[in-house]
Amino acid sequence: MSDTRHTKLLIIGSGPAGYTAGIYGSRAMLEPILVQGIEPGGQLTTTTEVENWPGDTEVQGPDLMLRMEAHTKAMGTEVIGDIITDLDLSKRPFTAIGDSGTTYTADAVILATGARAKWLGLDTEEKFKGFGVSACATCDGFFYKGQEIVVIGGGNTAVEEALFLTNFASKVTLIHRRDELRAEKILIDRLEKNDKIEPLWFHELVEVTGTDMPLGVEGIKVKHTKTGAVTEIACKGVFVAIGHAPANELVIDQLETHMGGYIVTKPDSTATSIPGVFAAGDLTDHLYRQAVTSAGMGCMAALEAERFLAEQE
Repeated sequence: MSDTRHTKLLIIGSGPAGYTAGIYGSRAMLEPILVQGIEPGGQLTTTTEVENWPGDTEVQGPDLMLRMEAHTKAMGTEVIGDIITDLDLSKRPFTAIGDSGTTYTADAVILATGARAKWLGLDTEEKFKGFGVSACATCDGFFYKGQEIVVIGGGNTAVEEALFLTNFASKVTLIHRRDELRAEKILIDRLEKNDKIEPLWFHELVEVTGTDMPLGVEGIKVKHTKTGAVTEIACKGVFVAIGHAPANELVIDQLETHMGGYIVTKPDSTATSIPGVFAAGDLTDHLYRQAVTSAGMGCMAALEAERFLAEQE
């Protein structure tokens, strides 16, 4: 027989947005339940050094998330290692089904399931993730001061990453499988005027090469999309910039979305198209995608949930 748990506030997701929502929800005496999901700690658990978290000159991503989890528990949030597989937002109380068999009912829900970087799916890409292969220039660009690096992609994300990385790298090679960028004109103009960026058209990444001890990138192999010729390029960093996908599987058919699946929230709010349901962090943020902005939105969501629940009473 499956267990049923009721809570005033259910938080789904355990990155900076989810944990911060837990801290503020607990302070509001809402006794929230937080279900961690498939990747406790979120994207930061796959990052090594984090140098842009206020108060820490440098911190390891996994360590930061363990500290957040401990803080959330200390404030009184019940943190549960379960995965929500189904969520019904059609009526209140809202109902969520866990992979464990537990049913969670809640008067308000904060969605903080995050987003996932899109990857190419190469074995060597996976091997060097966090050791020279990244999907976040603002997270990791600083570590490539004076180095030659490559960016994979041809849309806004790729051009923005390439431009940002010129602040650190000696050279940025932008590799695109076509000869035309799918980015905004203003971004393309900036890219063309930047002498640190060298586009390589009609090529696709086929392999990342490097050392095993210690693990690190030394170069890549790219294939010409028309001739099939393979070229080796020396580099220290590979930034895969083919976009992000919000983890919206639970609510894609229930909440209003835009920009490729990101949850729509009201202006200056985390409120979604369903009263009592709030979205925070990368699930709704297609623009910044930073730990600190996600945490800020988690705070907002908890405060708004508290206000919503008070109005219901």
